[in-house]
Amino acid sequence: MKQQTFGHGGPKVSVIGQGTWYIDRGNRKLAVEALRRGIDLGMTHIDTAEMYGDAELVIAEAIEGRRDDLFLVSKVLPGNASRRGTIAACERSLKRLKTDRLDCYLLHWRGSYPLGDTVAAFDELKRAGKIRSWGVSNFDTDDLDEMLEVAGEDSIACNQVLYHLRQRAIEHAVIPWCAQHGVAVVAYSPFGHDDFPSPRSDAGKVLQKIAEAHKATPRQIALAFLTREATVFAIPKASAAEHATENAAAGDLVLESGEIAALDTAFRRGARSQGLPML
Repeated sequence: MKQQTFGHGGPKVSVIGQGTWYIDRGNRKLAVEALRRGIDLGMTHIDTAEMYGDAELVIAEAIEGRRDDLFLVSKVLPGNASRRGTIAACERSLKRLKTDRLDCYLLHWRGSYPLGDTVAAFDELKRAGKIRSWGVSNFDTDDLDEMLEVAGEDSIACNQVLYHLRQRAIEHAVIPWCAQHGVAVVAYSPFGHDDFPSPRSDAGKVLQKIAEAHKATPRQIALAFLTREATVFAIPKASAAEHATENAAAGDLVLESGEIAALDTAFRRGARSQGLPML
């Protein structure tokens, strides 16, 4: 599994990680098996959030005895992101995950609390050893500019944003901004939300042809395309061990320039949108 530096001077982290949104809604045994298979195959970057129901409890079961092998991420809801609220939320997540620290802790999206209050809480949590780094999620460039002004250069570890073949808006400004400032980009919902390209569509046929050339699946090619830039990571969710196996194999795929160009044409990024797309 290929690894890249996570943020400015951060640790090496698996390019393909594991998302856990809705992982608590299906068969728990299968979910635990999927997470464990992913870890075994090098997908040691595991992402969750206090918003994700019982996902943190599922993760706690899956990672028992393996915490030191992982890069574990959770998020605070904007409604809890006051200075005291952020600290309390983090401590709840630590308890549910049965761990003493998070490798990265994110503000889930922009809320009404001043960013300075949230950053002060992040800094306090870092000093206490409860988090090792912090970042944001669903931040457009104007939000990132403001956060940079509040926290200073080299402070934001990552920005987690919606990114898939049919939704490439972040390529216009967010990815360049993050690359300029040493901020990792983490793609959530990298297969879209129940709208992965059909192999019968024109764009889907291009995807299928490239997949066949690599003896890979279209989803593996999609992940390889999204993570073609050194600053970009992806966190697909797997509901079964075989899906985790498929996702992990994308971590070593390298697309040729002609293949990237073909996908760029088939799945056009379109014009820059007014606001940042998010789920």
